[in-house]
Amino acid sequence: MWEMRRMGDGRAEVEKLLEEIMRERGALPKDLHITRICCALVAISEGEIIKMTSPKLRYCPFRTSTYTGDLVKGIDDLSPEEKVIATIKQKICRFGHFTSRREICREDISIPYGASEMMMHALKNGGIDATVTVCDGAGTVITNNPSLVQGIGARMTGIFYTSPIKEVIEAIEKAGGRVLFPENAKIDQLKGLEKALELGYRKPAVTINGFAGEDLKSFRDLEERMDAHVTSLVVCTTSVSKQRAEEIGKYADLAWGCASLYVREIVGRKAKLQLGVKIPVFVLTDRGINFVSYYSPELKKHLREEKKYLISTHKKENVKYERIRIGDFSSYLMEIDELPVRTNDEPKPLI
Repeated sequence: MWEMRRMGDGRAEVEKLLEEIMRERGALPKDLHITRICCALVAISEGEIIKMTSPKLRYCPFRTSTYTGDLVKGIDDLSPEEKVIATIKQKICRFGHFTSRREICREDISIPYGASEMMMHALKNGGIDATVTVCDGAGTVITNNPSLVQGIGARMTGIFYTSPIKEVIEAIEKAGGRVLFPENAKIDQLKGLEKALELGYRKPAVTINGFAGEDLKSFRDLEERMDAHVTSLVVCTTSVSKQRAEEIGKYADLAWGCASLYVREIVGRKAKLQLGVKIPVFVLTDRGINFVSYYSPELKKHLREEKKYLISTHKKENVKYERIRIGDFSSYLMEIDELPVRTNDEPKPLI
């Protein structure tokens, strides 16, 4: 069993890292951002890594397939810590993440089964009317601009802490986004959803950090109280506890498996549809299937009630399938007896 032992609530780990930075420097830098790569929390200031925790993964298929080029040549020969550093450097150099040069708008598909890719298409095709997401340098962001939600989310892993970057906030607002807390770039997705509903959006999608411990029931309570239709996307689930996985399975519409055996075993078994196998996306509700159908318009006509399905670019032997378009690529839709479907090419922990 390759699930890493949970070391406490994700927020507590972030607080511990912030306390260490403050103790070492006397105060937190005004420019500070914390993300996570291979289960290592990484603190970035002024475009440089200033502190990081130890990685807990020696291999991540998402990182391997996503970050390529000169900056990561020979990365397989590096230590886990060096791999994390190389990945962060590429984020900064190629996409301007964590800096005033940050890419804001984008329309190409970076990750076949990515959250921002699906939200972009759902916005374009009327499946949702707004998104509540998180951007480094801005915090919680509300938008109905498809290219903005993709620009914010493409190639971005979880953001656990960020500080305001004036140029990023201005660019987001110019592109039609609303930064909820421009004064401090606070991350509060529940407040973001509440504001989106107050602005008149009735069918928004919201990303929720699985590891950061945001109360999933609160999102459903708010949805019911405001008489809305909210699609919840739970991301960044590596190292979540068994209890948290059960909570995700109860309240989420879609959940990303990341490097979590608990999510695969608990959430995956409840799923109606699985997208991909290396970093699986589990679709748990009819609303989730409806959301995905805006990414793959022909999907719903092939689905039968009470059946489970896998979408993958690789066809399984002796399984009934249909060829479908999803996003801008061709894939197989397969009827499956049981989910989740596993693969050998999954994240691998440090031993």
